[in-house]
Amino acid sequence: MTSITLPIFGQGSQPAEEDGVELDYLAMPEEMTTYRMPTISVDLNAADLAQAKTVLQQLEQDLAAYPATSQTIDLIALDQTNRQFVDELLGEGEVSMLCSGAQTLRIQESVLAGVWRSQGLDAQKKGVVTDTLEVSIIPQAILQTAFADAAKHIDTDMSTLPDGVMNAPPLLAELNAKIAEYQPGTEAHVINLSLLPQTEQDLEFLEKRLGKGAVTILSRGYGNCRIDATATRNVWWVRYFNSQDTLILNTLEVSEVPNVACASAEDIADSHQRLQEILQVYL
Repeated sequence: MTSITLPIFGQGSQPAEEDGVELDYLAMPEEMTTYRMPTISVDLNAADLAQAKTVLQQLEQDLAAYPATSQTIDLIALDQTNRQFVDELLGEGEVSMLCSGAQTLRIQESVLAGVWRSQGLDAQKKGVVTDTLEVSIIPQAILQTAFADAAKHIDTDMSTLPDGVMNAPPLLAELNAKIAEYQPGTEAHVINLSLLPQTEQDLEFLEKRLGKGAVTILSRGYGNCRIDATATRNVWWVRYFNSQDTLILNTLEVSEVPNVACASAEDIADSHQRLQEILQVYL
């Protein structure tokens, strides 16, 4: 008798089948973004960090006052030393956004959840012409821009359907009904495309009828989530990928903004506490 050594569990834990069929499964995510105290390379004894100190004190006040509305904090006038200090202290959090409205906006959540940095780009999309901080569950620019020019309903003319389109038409009717009745603050309506028998032609047809909107959001946590505003009011296309970039969940969502992109009031309260700890260490 010949003995073989096998792993205790997981792929390869069982002898190979005679017909050559092997166990295949989606790999589990391997990494997750977690909070770390920022590392600062700027000389903290420099006398010229007064600008950064003013910015951070205002940010601390805005976090403490949430959910009271507050003005954005302007960073465009910071000199190189102060800007580097603020850049390193805020860092980059899980959520990034690109907004292509009248002005292209690049928005990045900081390591403090609910603190968003918005940079407006010039016409060539290279230089930064505006730079602000904002405390909110989602940047106001996203709410104002995502569906500013969006259609109020989806074209449901089915007189000429492309070959291969089978199950998309009923979904368009369902979406139109949910769009018509949706009100801000109500529960999102989610259609799970991963559980429905959709052909490639169905998905292409849905993309064409829904159109492409002005906002793209990437949330990086346990894997990646890509969120695209469509050109139809309050309809988002949400795709979840694991750490191997395999699509594991494909959904359409009727909502103001998908919750996966938003901070929460609890996040903002936690960020206030963390910023107080950071200020005690660095300033």
